[in-house]
Amino acid sequence: MEKVIFDTDPGVDDAMALLFLHRHPGIDLIGITTVFGNASVETTTRNALFLTERWGIDAPVAKGAASPFNPERTQHAFPTFIHGESGLGGIDIPQAVAREADPRPAHRFIIDTVKANPGEVTLIAVAPLANLALALQEAPEIAGLVKRVILMGGAFAMPGNASLAAEANIHNDPEAADLVFTASWPVTAIGLDVTTKTVMTRGKLAEIAEEGGEALHLLNDLSQFYMDFYRHRVGDGMVVHDSCACVYAVAPELFETMSGAVRVLTDGIAEGKTVLKPDGMRFGPSAWDGHPSQTICTHINAPAVLELIRTTLLGQV
Repeated sequence: MEKVIFDTDPGVDDAMALLFLHRHPGIDLIGITTVFGNASVETTTRNALFLTERWGIDAPVAKGAASPFNPERTQHAFPTFIHGESGLGGIDIPQAVAREADPRPAHRFIIDTVKANPGEVTLIAVAPLANLALALQEAPEIAGLVKRVILMGGAFAMPGNASLAAEANIHNDPEAADLVFTASWPVTAIGLDVTTKTVMTRGKLAEIAEEGGEALHLLNDLSQFYMDFYRHRVGDGMVVHDSCACVYAVAPELFETMSGAVRVLTDGIAEGKTVLKPDGMRFGPSAWDGHPSQTICTHINAPAVLELIRTTLLGQV
C-alpha cells in the first residue's frame, strides 16, 4: 500500500482527488497539507478540514504556506471565477469546523513524516509547490528519503491555462517549482498535456452521485460551479486535473512518459513555463545541465482513467 501525503489547495478538482485517495484500496493517506492557490491558505485549510470531517477521513491536516516561496514575488489573485468565493463552488460551508489542524506547519509535517517513514512516502502535490520547497530548504536531506513526488503541474507541449506559457500551479510559484524539479528526488509531472483530455461530464458525475450516496452527492453539488466555468471549454463537464495525478500513483500504465531535466522560467513573459531537456539531447552548455532526469507525462488513456476514478469513488475497486 502506498503511503501518501496529499499537498493540496481545495479547490473543486482537489476535492475529487481527495476522495479518490481516501477510497482507493492501494493508498494509505497519512497526511494532507494545504497551501494557497485556488483560495487563501486559511480557506483551503478550512475546506480540507470540512471535507475530511464530512467524508470521515482520519488523516491529519496541516496548514501550509500562505504566499509564494520567493518572498519578493507578487501573489496572483485567487481564481474565484473558477472555484467560487469559498473555493468549493457555491455550497454552504461553515466558517469554522469542529476538526482542528495539526499544530505543525505543513513543511514541518512533511519533514517529520518522511523522516519517520524513510523511503516509503509518496508526495502527491496538486497545488503551488511552496510547502515542498520549504521542506527542501529546511531539510534538504529529505530528497533522499522520499519515495517519489507526483505533481499536477506544467504544460510542456501546449499552451498554459494561467498564461499562454504557464500552467496555474507552476505559474503561482515558479521558484518553488524549479527547486522541486531540480532536487534529487524522483518527480513525475502530470501536466495539461494529459489532464485536459480527461473530462468528467455533468451527467456522468450525477450518475455517480446517485449511485454513491451522501459523500458523492456533496462532491456533485460542489462541482456545479466549476462545471459552469468549463462549459465554454469542454462542454457540459469538467477537467479532472488533480485526480489524474492520483490515478498515476496507482495505475501508471495508463500514461506514456518521457524523461529529462526540467527547469521552470521564473521571470519574463513566459514566467512559469516548464521546459524539458530530453535525456540524450545534445545541446549545451545550458541551465539544464547537471540536474536530475525527471519524468513528464505525454499521453493518457483518458477513458480508462475516468473509469478508474468512477469505480474508486464508488468503492468498487
